[in-house]
Amino acid sequence: MMKKKYYNNRLTMSKGSMNMKIIKVINDEDKKKITRAILEALPEWFGIVEAREEYILDSVGKDFFCAMEKDKVVGFLYLKQTGKDTVELAVMGVLKEYHRKGIGRALFEYAKKSIKESGYSFIQVKTVKMGMYEDYDRTNRFYISLGFKEFEVLNSLWDENNPCQIYVMAI
Repeated sequence: MMKKKYYNNRLTMSKGSMNMKIIKVINDEDKKKITRAILEALPEWFGIVEAREEYILDSVGKDFFCAMEKDKVVGFLYLKQTGKDTVELAVMGVLKEYHRKGIGRALFEYAKKSIKESGYSFIQVKTVKMGMYEDYDRTNRFYISLGFKEFEVLNSLWDENNPCQIYVMAI
């Protein structure tokens, strides 16, 4: 069982020998550095250089949260507003050696709390449709486990080999 404590803009958690904190990052240069470091370490999901660079540049000005174990950044996510009542979980990454340790879920729950406090009603996330690639199937199952519901598939948003699955959640 993971113990959680909230402190202003920070959440600290401990699970076994892992002691992690989640913080909201304000500095845009820090956002870009964190995004680059994590996404470059995850080529299975972020191997297309142009897309990765777009995520890095797009982090500027966004609500941005990172997970740290001691002084090491191990994951992040950022949000972008897509409508007056809706935000998108634009990108999330957790270092592979930290997968399945509750970090992605903790990042999401922390961001969800912030979204709710900001008055939004819905959150959406886009990923590659289930059944296309094993790594993305795990991603789909993760979003479903968080409580996201399938909304629609857009076959032409990215390309025919990467149909876009959109999930939504009421806040």
